[in-house]
Amino acid sequence: MKTNLLPHLQTFLVVARLKSFSAAARELGVTPAAVSQSVRHLEEQLRVVLFTRTTRSMALTEAGRRLLEGAGPGLGQALASLQEVSARPGEAVGRLKLTVPEIAVPFVITPVLPAFRERHPRVEVEVVSENRFVDIVADGYDAGVRLHEAIERDMVQVRLTGAFRFVVVGAPAYFERHGTPQRPEDLLHHECFTIRIPSSGGLYAWELERGKRNWRVPVRGSVVTNNRALMLALVEQGLGLAYAFEPAVKEQLRDGRLMRVLEEYAPTVPGFFLYFPSRAQRSGPLRLFIEVAREFAARTH
Repeated sequence: MKTNLLPHLQTFLVVARLKSFSAAARELGVTPAAVSQSVRHLEEQLRVVLFTRTTRSMALTEAGRRLLEGAGPGLGQALASLQEVSARPGEAVGRLKLTVPEIAVPFVITPVLPAFRERHPRVEVEVVSENRFVDIVADGYDAGVRLHEAIERDMVQVRLTGAFRFVVVGAPAYFERHGTPQRPEDLLHHECFTIRIPSSGGLYAWELERGKRNWRVPVRGSVVTNNRALMLALVEQGLGLAYAFEPAVKEQLRDGRLMRVLEEYAPTVPGFFLYFPSRAQRSGPLRLFIEVAREFAARTH
């Protein structure tokens, strides 16, 4: 393939990552018309359609998806190599983009990032906090953070935390007024704050277990929110119950603002893991981040 297509390929990859011609134009410092013309030229040379476009949305075609998955990592590595040759011996340069669920940021990113930045100040880090499931290859991420059970089997995984529990919590004032649930089914008669699942639009059913038996309780309440700070503030005021990541409510449990209930049904999960495609290990910034993250995990386990 002619090397004069490389600039058009780079434009395509930016459009695919941002899912927007206008956003790609802003990042590249050109006009939207120039971006559209560049992608059109690439499509003409390859004799395929890379995007389906309407007045309101755009998406990759199957050919576009294959090109993104095949060319994205390679071109990214080539651009990183161009940056690396300008670095002093032993100095790391480049870019690292991570997708991290909001709940994990304080436990796996906030502690690790300062040490990483101190060691590698010329590596640009972008952390996107989002609770939806992300296709890290299609969306242009180097790696992501998830619970172990939510990671695709073909991904490389690096442990970031130890195992922990999810617990049902409420304020003492709530239990004084409404009583304490004794079995998972009792939650159906309590005010429970929950979240909406981004992928399906349905409400999350609280997952409990005891021995070999599992429950998915379709709890309901007057407030649905994906903002955990708001949810916990309402729970602390005695307005309802929450299903919480136990380390995130450690202080409230210690000082008595919150209490655990149904503790014998609390499920344990293996923990948070960094995950990425196996070919991404060639990325220098990602290798260095894994090194720092592993050091932190070893100290805290």
